[in-house]
Amino acid sequence: MFKCDYKSLKLCFYEFHDVKAGDMPDYGDYCLLELKDGRHTAGQWYPKDYNDHSSIAGSFGRGTADSVEVDEVAKWHSLEGYDLTPLLEDKELKRINLKDENSGDYYFEITGFKVFKDGDFPKKEQFCLLILKDGRLAAGRWNKLSEKNGQFIYASALASHSMKKVWAWTPLSADEIFEREEAAERARLKEEELNRNPSADPNKFKYGTDINVYYEKALEKLRREYPWATLRQMKKRQPNYVIVPRHGQYIFGQDRGTFMGRQIVWEWKDGNTAEEFIDFLCDYARETVQNSNPETKFKYGTDIEVYLEKAYEKVKKECSWINKNMLRKHCKFAIIQVDGEWKFARRFRNDNEFHVFDCSPADRFIEYVENEYQEAALQANPVAAKYDVPFGHVDLHGWNLEKYVIYKLKTGDYKVSVTAGDRMTGGSREFFITPYCFEAKTYEEFLDRYLEIVPGAFGLDKEDLLPNEKLKKFLGYK
Repeated sequence: MFKCDYKSLKLCFYEFHDVKAGDMPDYGDYCLLELKDGRHTAGQWYPKDYNDHSSIAGSFGRGTADSVEVDEVAKWHSLEGYDLTPLLEDKELKRINLKDENSGDYYFEITGFKVFKDGDFPKKEQFCLLILKDGRLAAGRWNKLSEKNGQFIYASALASHSMKKVWAWTPLSADEIFEREEAAERARLKEEELNRNPSADPNKFKYGTDINVYYEKALEKLRREYPWATLRQMKKRQPNYVIVPRHGQYIFGQDRGTFMGRQIVWEWKDGNTAEEFIDFLCDYARETVQNSNPETKFKYGTDIEVYLEKAYEKVKKECSWINKNMLRKHCKFAIIQVDGEWKFARRFRNDNEFHVFDCSPADRFIEYVENEYQEAALQANPVAAKYDVPFGHVDLHGWNLEKYVIYKLKTGDYKVSVTAGDRMTGGSREFFITPYCFEAKTYEEFLDRYLEIVPGAFGLDKEDLLPNEKLKKFLGYK
């Protein structure tokens, strides 16, 4: 890499342009800026009116939602077009004059360059002047990705200079973004100091600062009402509660995970005593525990075949052509124990892999299996004819109806397929039109029954479908 000593290197910028004189850079030029308050930063010039070359209105962009308005800027010096490679290969080099040093008395000198290989990194959100490995000059705000990794954001849409492309860097002046980050870091360090030896309110933390003790006491209370309750059931509802120090005192709080490496906890403020918090945990978990009643969840026992047979018999009444051979790939259901608790589950190719159904009562699981079996039955019944239902523009809460097709199957039964979407995504759903619908004596009565099956008819209601003579005939009505 370059041979000059970056530690003693000075860059001296001459020939600054004066904003007050209306001397502005070309659109898109990245410039070193001297602000009216004497600080130095950098940015990419975006004129307000690209066609008015005499106007100085505009701003210098430094990144997404990060810019300097032109009325804050006194002078600028373009960083475009430099290649310092020949100079930086000189071991004895100490100073580089950028433009003619005889152009006037004013210049800006910057030193203090550092390199990543020495283990030096900018502070978070620090705006820096850069010497790139290809000899060009640049600038950007340090975006810390980890302790030893990051990038310099320099323009909109998060355009960045990778640290792998930077030879040396040095900070420019502090700004509001950096100062906010520094203030946040000072607050974090102060909070860290306060929390080294936190105190505990004796009324709230009567039983100590182990959250599991409070869950155990809440479980003991719940079991008086729900004997089957377990800790696992109580903690099934997310997020869970924790005890953590804040501002030097322990608090109860809801664990909201982490954001940018920091734990987020929402403080519990609904009471002032340990007993109130224990009662709160009972209330928080009550619905989940109620729904885990094994007598309701497994009211037909723990033999999975009983549940599958009930689902099969229900589907058989409507899809008369179904047989159990059609269900082979859909029959990987089981009742298994997970951490000592019985669960409905669906196994995959490897029997050690499974999806647990968190459902209660048992009839909800049976309904799920019914839907699976009905889908298998429809897949096994070939299409004999189809009718594309005509429609105009139909808005489905932001999605547009794209396709509405009714199929007559080989067995003489019918199904409907609906497709809707927007410019980004979409989806389709199929519904079996049950024999109950066709027991209707008139087409109008049929539609009343049909619209109970297809939710909201996906934007096509009875008034839209009733006048459709072709559909009426396709469905077998005269």
